[in-house]
This record gives sequence, C-alpha cells and structure tokens, in this order.
Amino acid sequence: MGSDNNKYLLIVLVFSGLLYSLSAILMPFLMALLLAYIGDPLVDRLERYKCSRTVAVSVVFVVIFSLLGGAVVILLPLLEQQISVLLGKVPAVIGWLKQTALPWLQTRSVGLATLDVETLSQTLQDNVGGASSIAASLLRSMSASSMAFIAVLANVLLVPVVTFYLLRDWDLMTAKIHDAIPRRMEQKASQIVKDVDVVLGAFFKGQILVMLCLALLYFIGLSLLGLEFALLIALIAGVVSFVPYLGLIIGLLLACLASLLQLHDVSGILSVLLVFGTVQVLESVLLTPVLVGDKIGLHPVAVIFAVMAGGQLFGFSGVLLALPIAAVLLVLLNHVNDRYKNSPLYKQA
Repeated sequence: MGSDNNKYLLIVLVFSGLLYSLSAILMPFLMALLLAYIGDPLVDRLERYKCSRTVAVSVVFVVIFSLLGGAVVILLPLLEQQISVLLGKVPAVIGWLKQTALPWLQTRSVGLATLDVETLSQTLQDNVGGASSIAASLLRSMSASSMAFIAVLANVLLVPVVTFYLLRDWDLMTAKIHDAIPRRMEQKASQIVKDVDVVLGAFFKGQILVMLCLALLYFIGLSLLGLEFALLIALIAGVVSFVPYLGLIIGLLLACLASLLQLHDVSGILSVLLVFGTVQVLESVLLTPVLVGDKIGLHPVAVIFAVMAGGQLFGFSGVLLALPIAAVLLVLLNHVNDRYKNSPLYKQA
C-alpha cells in the first residue's frame, strides 16, 4: 500500500514539474479545455434529442464562437474609443495635477512640503506618454518579427481547433480515464470525480455568469452617472471579480478617480459609492447565491492566496488554473478529512 502511495506521489510530482515546464504554451489549451468543459453538457443534451455527436458538437461549437466573436466585434471598437479618449485627456489630467491636486496636497501634508511639482508632473507626463505608446510599439515589433506574429496568430487559431476536438472526444477521453482507474479504487475515485465536477461546474458556469452580470450592472450604473470611462471600468471590475472583493476595490478606485478627473471635484464620489454599494448588495444577496451557491466553499483568503501563488508559479496561466486546482484540492481534503474522522486514530478515546 505504501509503495502504491509513493507511485501516486511520484506521478503527481512529475505531472506538476511537466506543467511548470510547459507553462509558457499552456494558455490556448487551457482556454480550449475551459470552453470544452462548459460546452460538453450542451452537447450531451443535444445528443439526448437524437442528434449525432458530430452534429451536436458542431452546433455548440458555432454557438460558442459566434458569441465570443460577437462580443469581440462589439466591445473592441468601444474599448478602443474609450482608451483613445483616455489618452487624449492625459495633458488635461497632468495640468489638473500640477495646478490643483499637487498644490493642495503640498499645503496639507508635511511629507509633500518639499515636493518639486514641475519635476513630478514632467515624470508623470513622460511615463503616461510612454504607456500610451505600448500598444503601437507592440504592433510595430510584431510586424517586424514575423515569428512573433505567427506565434500569436497560431495561439489564436489553436483555441477553436483544440476546442472542437476536445468537445468531439470528451466522452471518449473521460471513459478511457475511468477505465484506467484501478478497480479497487474505482468507487471512491468515481465519487471524488463527481464531487470535483460539481465544484468545477459551479465555479466555471456560475462565476462566469456572475462576472458578466457584475460588468453589466457596473456599466449601467456608471453610465447613468455620465462617467466617460464607464465601459472600461466596468469590464475591469467584472473581470477581476473572480477574486473576492478585488473587483469591487479596483473598480471603486478607478471610478472615483475617473469621476474626480472628469468633474474636477468630489461631487460625484457619493454617487459612485452608491452604485458600487448597490451592485455589491445585489451580488451578495442575489447573484452569488443563485448562480454559484455554496458549492465551492473556498474561503476568500484561500482564493486570494491561490491566485497569487498560481501567478507566481505559472504566470497568467497559473492565475487561470489557481481556483480550479484549489477547488479540486478542497474536495480531496474533504474526503481525507472524512476518512480521518472515521479512522480509529480519531475515534480512539
């Protein structure tokens, strides 16, 4: 028994090392795996209506990538417009910092009493100007390096290709994995897999819907306030909301800053606080309980640690992997805890 455990531990270690070594190329495969995992239940449902697997996969594939393509086509020009407006306001923002914000801070803060306003504003202008040219520099470098452009294009095209094949062969792959499980472990392993599927299903399907709803609610609320960068702020807040309270904090800071720079006073801050407070209440009492529920069970501190650890180890791919892996580990720990509670070691007086 101990020998078997050592073998399984070795397998886990080898797999983790391989995953770490291949982290640079994981992104398109992770995206495809996520899309296939979300789409497989829809394919199975169509199969129950007497559709062949190929037809069902084709229908779901077209629906998924039509929705994604439509979102890109609609949102990309709007985001480009908002970013252009933001970059166009850089001189005005720097002027406001120089003439209003920094002098006000100097008169009220001992630590800023000797601050060189001209030097700081010039530094800000140089840095923001440099940041505004990142996209243009990136495009130029990609154009100059055909290999880099081909690599990016290959990753983009790889996602739908891998997604289609994963969707088509999903049931076959899961059946082969099930057949490879040792017979004496089959019942327990099957139960663990079912629990993991419930947790991952709740996380992916529920959390993605929560993120979309939050982005929409933020956009509606900030647009009603007349905030110029409502779409940009709403998307950022919605995307990072998979980490508890991070979307709220970042979105609130960005919205308050945008309101301050747009109105040149604090009159709009209260309205921004009202929007974010209302959305937070809706998320807590309606969105998360209905769309996610308590199936995941990860403590907010565990979520933050998992995301930071994943990013540190595997970069952006690690951020995507962090919460699913943490949810799987939680399921495994729950089973280990149940086994411990039923053991003589625990029950012994």
